[in-house]
Amino acid sequence: MLNVHSYFSFKYGLLSIDKLLDWAIENDLKTLALTDINSTSGSLEFVRQAQKKGIRPILGIDFRNGAQQQFLAIAKNNEGFQSMNTFLSEHLHADKKIPSETDQITESYIIYPQSNIPKRPLREYEYISVKPREITRTVFLSKVPRHKLVVCPTYTLPNAEDFELHSVLRAIDLNTLVSKLTEEDTADVTDVFLSKERLIRMYSDLPEAFRNLKHIVRTSEIFFDFSELAKPQNQETWSGSEQWDYEKVRELCLEGLKYRYGEHPAWSIKRRVVTELQVIHQMGFLSYFLISWDIVRYAREQGYFYVGRGSGANSVVAYLLRITDVDPIELDLYFERFINLFRKSPPDFDMDFSSWDRDDVTRYIFERYPNAVLLATYSTFQHRAIIREVGKVFGVPAYEIEKLQKQPTQDLDHHGKLILTYGYKLAGFPSHLSVHAGGIIISEKPIHYFTATSLPPKGFPITHFDMIVAEDVGLYKFDVLGQRGLGKIKDALEIIKENQPERLPIDIHDIKLFKEDPLVKINLSEAKAIGCFYVESPAMRMLLTKLKCDDYLTLVAASSIIRPGVAKSGMMREYILRFRLPDKRQEAHPVLWSIMPDTYGIMVYQEDVIKVAHYFAGLTLAESDVLRRGMSGKYRSRAEFKQVKDKFFNNCRDKGYDDQLTSDVWRQIESFAGYAFAKGHSASYAIESYQSMFLKSHYPLEFMVAVLNNGGGFYSRELYIHEARMHGADIQLPCINWSDEAVVIRGKTIYLGLGMIKDLEQQTIREALKERIKNGVYMSVDDFVRRVSVSLEQLSLLIRIGAFRFTGKDKKALLWHAHFLLANTGKSQNKPSLFEPQVKKYSLPAIEHEEIEDVYDEMELLGFPLHSPFYLLREYPQGCVFARHLKDYVNKQVRILGYLVAIKNTGTSKGERMHFGTFLDEEGEFIDTVHFPPSSKKYPFTGKGIYLLQGRVIEEFDAICIEVDYMLRLKYRTMDV
Repeated sequence: MLNVHSYFSFKYGLLSIDKLLDWAIENDLKTLALTDINSTSGSLEFVRQAQKKGIRPILGIDFRNGAQQQFLAIAKNNEGFQSMNTFLSEHLHADKKIPSETDQITESYIIYPQSNIPKRPLREYEYISVKPREITRTVFLSKVPRHKLVVCPTYTLPNAEDFELHSVLRAIDLNTLVSKLTEEDTADVTDVFLSKERLIRMYSDLPEAFRNLKHIVRTSEIFFDFSELAKPQNQETWSGSEQWDYEKVRELCLEGLKYRYGEHPAWSIKRRVVTELQVIHQMGFLSYFLISWDIVRYAREQGYFYVGRGSGANSVVAYLLRITDVDPIELDLYFERFINLFRKSPPDFDMDFSSWDRDDVTRYIFERYPNAVLLATYSTFQHRAIIREVGKVFGVPAYEIEKLQKQPTQDLDHHGKLILTYGYKLAGFPSHLSVHAGGIIISEKPIHYFTATSLPPKGFPITHFDMIVAEDVGLYKFDVLGQRGLGKIKDALEIIKENQPERLPIDIHDIKLFKEDPLVKINLSEAKAIGCFYVESPAMRMLLTKLKCDDYLTLVAASSIIRPGVAKSGMMREYILRFRLPDKRQEAHPVLWSIMPDTYGIMVYQEDVIKVAHYFAGLTLAESDVLRRGMSGKYRSRAEFKQVKDKFFNNCRDKGYDDQLTSDVWRQIESFAGYAFAKGHSASYAIESYQSMFLKSHYPLEFMVAVLNNGGGFYSRELYIHEARMHGADIQLPCINWSDEAVVIRGKTIYLGLGMIKDLEQQTIREALKERIKNGVYMSVDDFVRRVSVSLEQLSLLIRIGAFRFTGKDKKALLWHAHFLLANTGKSQNKPSLFEPQVKKYSLPAIEHEEIEDVYDEMELLGFPLHSPFYLLREYPQGCVFARHLKDYVNKQVRILGYLVAIKNTGTSKGERMHFGTFLDEEGEFIDTVHFPPSSKKYPFTGKGIYLLQGRVIEEFDAICIEVDYMLRLKYRTMDV
């Protein structure tokens, strides 16, 4: 079978690779081809599974323009597959139509449909397909060269009745109604899967076609090594020689020892370096380290900030090469989590750059390494989304689809049930390719040896397969990620230098200084961390308070135990108890305590899974890593995982552990292994948190400006403006003479950026700033209109936000004046003139102006009021306390007013909805609330605003919270009050 489609013929095919091969086994097929339409997304997975199931795989591509086939290419070998991948990629990258014929694909068979037979004589490797519906015509059509015919039915539909499901997919793809599809838009109804016996009967009058089919099948061979012994396919050397690579790494380590540990590093450190180098060399990972080093070296040369994280931080060699800033000796990091002789995959380096710098780093990688490619992910149809899509192609309005999803199935009519049925069938189908968050592959062979590539808008090619398939075939990614936190640090340093030039330069990599800084210690222990990377969320601030966290090691632990898996297993609470109450530490099992003394016998980090599995349960390091990866959902063989799990329990039984203890330990592993951080990863995050905390502690205003200009963080921009004000900033609305597009600071005055004004166009901003730089500040609205080409609508936005308040004139008067200036022309022309433009004289009556009007303008144009939102309250409830009083009301009922800042939605173990809330009181202090299911259901959040909160104050390890039992959003005053 040569022309077979899987559901990786996106929005066309219907079967997964699994089901396709199961069908082949059921029909006793020994060989099967996969030829998806303009896609190789399923190719390697098809080969892997086919080899495993005893089916000989053949690979090809069905080259089409839309649904119209131009030709079918079947690879004779791996080189042929590479050739057709290159050909397809060139056309996908340039968005060119597939030609009707080609001589550019080598080592392959080319099969043309009868609708597209070349006018010239066919070459030796070219054939003409015969579909079942064409058999009769072909037998009696003498013009077709019979010696070039080949049996080639198209296999798209498992059964004829699946044509309707296929039609739904085609309509979704073409964004049209099912009823408007034409024959050219879909497969033929006869493109069904046929049994071998039926095929032989149907083509009995065309023996030549069968001979050619057998010849193509017999002479086509594809192979990729998916065995455990297969070597990685990443670029093998960095310098061109393995020996030179080793010498280079050794040289860099010697330089790094001096840089990191001074002139006389301890003997134990040197021994660790030698041990790691031996393992890295033996495992063939030298080039992986050198490529990572080269990437961060380029970043440093460009002045880019970066953080190396992931399990890579467990390696002292990575630390010496400055790939990471985490000292694994200081933290006693577990090198075997990173690399061990039983681990096939290379180390895991995540390299974070600011979002602005990442694109240039990526560009460098693609220029430096010719076989670089971005990794893809499969975007799949999610249940609710696909039901909406199915409803659309049947012409059902959006509101009806929403109702449909909420109704019990038994209450639906035939049409509704049909939509749900199709939706359920298509849920989970791959829809299209997306770009992986940061994965880059650098292969030894040309990337087209493995896959065709597409070209998304970013301009860098992407694979047609995802991370799991890439790892299966031995291609391991480098993660080059964008992160706003680094942009904040970089920008803050530049703003500090500009706003406080008299201050000494800051060495942002002097982490030792930051760890010992008294102000940082105080702010960390009091969770004054708004704007700071990874430690600003309500949950993290609550955790820091409970731990009284004021040192590096505690912050490293906190960065991991905040993860959902650790909390879910109950180990976060247990860690807090053992941290704060030394007597609780006695409850730790002696073996677990000996394995993890730093965390009081509690699994906190990812490598703790390996440690416990190895030392507690007696598994080998290889088996322990299988366990870790399996818990993370990253392991292919569930059977192998089950074997390791069974061995875990059997070994524990043999060691004499109580069954309850073994089950508890397993539950901990099961709950958090997929979520917990590696210790090195947590340490990398902690270092960045310290950098942010130092800047926030000593330069709060400049730091907040950097936060605002990098898109904020966990909270909305409004909170960061509030935080700057709490630190003494004078916050000014955008001003046409003092503001830039971004937020700027002059002394202690912060001017909000013109770019924050809703609907103010980039063109207006850039022209206004360019003219101001060139010819000086604006003297009036008239001066602005004369010098800048601006529409009445754009000018009105600037006036309403107060950008012309320097004139001393009322906004309403300025708006009237703007109408007189531009009412007739609609837009100023920005043409030089010797004379002032003449404006018809007018006089305005006395115009009343209320402050509340400014507040509503701010809310409309900025999204929040610069004034206190409490100013807007229509009525002020009596008997309310402030946040600073809450510690005096522990276990008592209180009433308090809070301006909503953030909500975290979650659920109980019974599946009931509950919430955590974060509010600000009128004095600007935080209020944390918990809303259990009864309260959550009875008093739901109803939008942004000020809420009256009632409930009991609870305290746990110095963290104050209100258990809300009543909540009401209060009404604001209106402008006519």
